[in-house]
Amino acid sequence: MTNQSPLAGDPRFSGLLDAAHALQPNTVALRRQLHQHPEQGLALPHTQAAVLAALDGLDLRVHTGDGLGSVIGVLDGARPGPTVLLRGDMDALPLQEDTGLPFASQVDGSMHACGHDTHVAMLASAARLLADRRDELAGTVVFMFQPGEEGHYGAKFMLDEGVLDVADRPVDRALALHITSKETSGVLRCRPGPIMASANSFTIRITGKGGHASNPSDAVDPVPAAAAMVGALQTVVTRRISVFEPTVLTIARITAGTTSNIIPETAELEGTLRTLSEASRATMLAEIPRVCAQIAAAHGCTTTFEVDAGYPVTINDDEVAARVHDIAGATLGARHVNPMTNPLMGAEDWSYVLQRVPGAMAFLGACPPGVDPGDAAPNHSNRVHFDESALPHGVSTYAAFALDMLR
Repeated sequence: MTNQSPLAGDPRFSGLLDAAHALQPNTVALRRQLHQHPEQGLALPHTQAAVLAALDGLDLRVHTGDGLGSVIGVLDGARPGPTVLLRGDMDALPLQEDTGLPFASQVDGSMHACGHDTHVAMLASAARLLADRRDELAGTVVFMFQPGEEGHYGAKFMLDEGVLDVADRPVDRALALHITSKETSGVLRCRPGPIMASANSFTIRITGKGGHASNPSDAVDPVPAAAAMVGALQTVVTRRISVFEPTVLTIARITAGTTSNIIPETAELEGTLRTLSEASRATMLAEIPRVCAQIAAAHGCTTTFEVDAGYPVTINDDEVAARVHDIAGATLGARHVNPMTNPLMGAEDWSYVLQRVPGAMAFLGACPPGVDPGDAAPNHSNRVHFDESALPHGVSTYAAFALDMLR
């Protein structure tokens, strides 16, 4: 844990956590409403309506997306100054919930298994808290309620629709919080530099010549070529990428054939690539098709390689990340701040915002009571459960970040 924050005792943060606790009934009610009615992708009509209702009556300029179910709230402070952007993503995952919670998902095959319902609820309560303290703000707060984080490029679409321009001046700093069941409840974690990996999914299709399984010499079997590629691609990682540049390449699906006595004409490999630098990413995206094509040629086959655009590396600004720790320490107390040593190999489309604005992502622990974080069901599990008592910590951290930047 960190030592006492250099901002401890700063009057700007006095009472913020208490104010967030006072809003807890609203925060929990919105979170549970969204949890029961999860929506996936870019079009989130129920979620969007719930956010608009939560912001109703606040002194905000509110915008909705043109081609997606986004909501943007703009709070103008009492005096001119910089602009701060705070984000909460809104979409759910294609997963059947199995938590047994009384407010479990009522939508078959859809679940808020990554905690985006908590992100929305925390950000909406932070908007209310900051609206009550408008006179303390010298500048503007932009509240970014974003759909489509789970592989749908929602942040990129919101950038294209002008989320950074709604305040009529550039956004100076930005913060996103992400809840996690794998950390002690109420503890905030952040780090400078890369905090989450880039992600690319890819498909390699190997084409040979089909035939009878009893006579392989009369065919060109793509299966041995596919098998050779799996091992060779792991060697590429260890031989072409520095050991100081974490890189993960996983072949997660191999498909070939229809029955035991037919050599198929084609085989397919599907996998994912995760890196913590754009240089490593570029190297691997060049090496994968090169190695596979040469292995295929050695087996008398041909290949095609398809790769999705994928999210970039999420890179925190060093100064902003350090400031988030100081702010959280002053607001939550030193025992609720734990610097993050290693990045995660998951990916985030918040990366697109951080390419444009100095900012950070931080993780908020919400391990259920009585459970060791190491044993807790992780994000993206059908059994994941988040401790709602952590939510005021997120609400007050969002608010404290804005108050600090707009002093």
